[in-house]
Amino acid sequence: MGMHGVSSMGQKVVVGPSKEQKVSEVNRACVETTHGGCLSGDSDYSHDGTSDLIDTHKVEAILGLQTLEEVLSVGEIVSKAQIPALSLLDSVPRWALDRFSFLVQASPSQFAQMKAFVAVLESCGWNSFTFIYEDINSASTLVMPHLMEAIKESGVQMSSIVRLSSLSSFSSSSLLGELGRINTKPCRVFLLHASLEIGIHIFQNAKSLGMMERGYVWITTNLITDLLHTVNSSVFSIMEGVVGLGSSFLEHDSRFHDFSAKFQKKFKTEQPEEETNIPGIFAVEAYDATWTLALALSRKNMSGQKLLYELSSISLTGITGEVQLINRQSIASHIFQLVNVIGKYYRQLGFWSEGLGFSEVINEKVTYNTSLQNLGHIFWPGKPLHTPRGWSIPTNVKPLRVGVPAVAIFKEFVEVKYDHDNHSFTITGYSIELFKETVKRLPYYLPYEFYPFTGSYDSLVKQVYLKNFDAVIGDVSVVSSRYQYAEFTHPFTETGLMMVVPITSYHQQWLFVKPFTFGMWIITILFNIYNALVIYLIERKHSPELQGSVMNQTGILLSLAFTRTFSKNSDEVHSNLTRMTTVAWIFAAIIIGQCYTASLTSMLTIRRLTPQVTDYEALKNANAAVGYGKGSHVARYLEDVLGFKSENLRNFSSPEECAYALKNRTIAAVFLETPLTKLFLAKYCKSFTTAGTTFRDGGFAFVLPKGSPMVPDFTKALLNVSERGTLRDLEKRMLGSVECVDQDTIHDEYGSLGLSTFWSLFLLTGGTSTVALATYVIISLRKYYQREGVSPITIISDIRKYITYRRKRLSRKVSDLESPNTLEMT
Repeated sequence: MGMHGVSSMGQKVVVGPSKEQKVSEVNRACVETTHGGCLSGDSDYSHDGTSDLIDTHKVEAILGLQTLEEVLSVGEIVSKAQIPALSLLDSVPRWALDRFSFLVQASPSQFAQMKAFVAVLESCGWNSFTFIYEDINSASTLVMPHLMEAIKESGVQMSSIVRLSSLSSFSSSSLLGELGRINTKPCRVFLLHASLEIGIHIFQNAKSLGMMERGYVWITTNLITDLLHTVNSSVFSIMEGVVGLGSSFLEHDSRFHDFSAKFQKKFKTEQPEEETNIPGIFAVEAYDATWTLALALSRKNMSGQKLLYELSSISLTGITGEVQLINRQSIASHIFQLVNVIGKYYRQLGFWSEGLGFSEVINEKVTYNTSLQNLGHIFWPGKPLHTPRGWSIPTNVKPLRVGVPAVAIFKEFVEVKYDHDNHSFTITGYSIELFKETVKRLPYYLPYEFYPFTGSYDSLVKQVYLKNFDAVIGDVSVVSSRYQYAEFTHPFTETGLMMVVPITSYHQQWLFVKPFTFGMWIITILFNIYNALVIYLIERKHSPELQGSVMNQTGILLSLAFTRTFSKNSDEVHSNLTRMTTVAWIFAAIIIGQCYTASLTSMLTIRRLTPQVTDYEALKNANAAVGYGKGSHVARYLEDVLGFKSENLRNFSSPEECAYALKNRTIAAVFLETPLTKLFLAKYCKSFTTAGTTFRDGGFAFVLPKGSPMVPDFTKALLNVSERGTLRDLEKRMLGSVECVDQDTIHDEYGSLGLSTFWSLFLLTGGTSTVALATYVIISLRKYYQREGVSPITIISDIRKYITYRRKRLSRKVSDLESPNTLEMT
């Protein structure tokens, strides 16, 4: 077929060909093939007529049967008579072939054209269509499973179905009503699977309703396309812009040219008034079927079961392609032609081959492409310059009902406030502003209204499926399980799920004091001074450097407290009591110093570079509790994918609750989506960090109904918002203003060493120093009083006076002090 194919085949009206026109083609094809030795086409297929063919004419095979009624009527008779009957109906039900053992489907099935239709939709970016079909025979009903199977393997959805009755009960008013109903819906792509008679009525009514204008798409199946060569120009004028899927055959093959010449010669003789007499697909299929039957009959003693077996063994290349019968059924067609109605004619666009794609011609050197645009410009209804969008918003459209989560953890994304004075909701946030910017960039006006929803995010998405909402926006993650209820646009945030854990908060410049607690430092200093005082009192008489003014002796005492402590040289001391005190204190100082060094080293390396928890497996093995955002899908992910126990999961409704739980060790970690993690760490910049790997997650996106034609438009608009820098400005203005709320206090999170760790060492060195000091005092007092000959009572009295004197002396200024004459230690 090509631009030359215009004919009415004896039909004088616009309604197109009748069944007799197909029969006429079949008859002439049969005659030209067998030179008159075949009974087919217009034979009487009634019970008596078929019996007469078998009993009187002694036929060995019957060729024809172009309707299901003929198939059922003849099938039982030929099966009993064991005479093969070749049906030219391309959709003989399998149950009929099983029931009638001598029935053969000689025409290839055209059901694979549904895959070609889906390929056209995918190439043009249409994801929704309306199916209009005429319920008159098995071809109409059997095509439905094949269509459903084709769209199941793609992203295409069937918007609605229109079932039309047969021509005998056809009503123009009911047709107008059905067309008017589907015209109120957004979908503008229509697949028409009906007879040519009904199809012409549909296009006439569609034209009166303005449905053949710019923006609409009409695609017909082979039921109409295969007969376009039989209609006149008045029919093409109402079908302008229609794209048809039809059966294909080798038009440029030499066998077709030979057959066509004989066919046209015969046609001119029988129908001299016809302008065009080019054979169509029915004549070609009848020609191949007749050749197959003729080859089988040409062999000796071929009849009955032997003839049926011989038919199944024949394989040849006919005009329609490879011809072979498998299980009494011709192999299905996998190549279909595409035509486009333009003005008063139609032209061939190219072909679609299953598993290969679109091509301009069919040969061994052809290059295939998955894009329909490869076939050149297509004239759609209204002759638009570009491919139609495939859908539109009706003028009486209601505002889009947009659901938003009222339980969002971070109010920077979505915040819902209730105004008690006006009894209304105020909804703000980054997602809201982004949605508004996106709608501004849609190629059409789209009103909308926001509605808060207090349930979980899964329930919120399900509301789209239940048609309570037309869309959902907010911090809603793209999750595979949610695709059964809705579709998502391109994510507008980073993807991923991250684990947030506490870190040790400290001031870097005071890190060296962190190995010990405050109490430990105080006790250490006091014990240093105490031990220095003991050594000073014992060694004062024997060391000239310990003599001098009070200020000088005070400086020496303090210096001695921090130098003698870490000095291991005891040769300079003169008293064994000093040596005993020094050894005990150095022993304690070595242990305490080594612990300080180890703790400080750990803080400077491991603790500073890694968080407290580095892997979720450690949390899971420790049976630790972890947190997640209330209502999010993260709980299911933690339990099903990461393996956490449900009793160890805690949900939080605000970042403040989450931070409090982390700081108080209620939970060991919290799992948040990447954009929420960034907000959380921006707010608590000194207390927490991320740890472990980033888990795969879909990011945040807008939610729309399954099969919604708005999905690609929203995605394109979102990309436009991003590419023009608007998305970056929104993030900076609404998400980048989060300030850190952590205080600058130093939290004792390092496990600093305290007095409880070293109390035994302090007891050892303190006790040793005290014993040494007491021993020194007793020995000194005994020597003094032995020299003076004083009784013990006098000694006790002098000690009391000495203590009183020292107390008074210490209360005076240093400049007023005088050397005591009452008692001198020697």
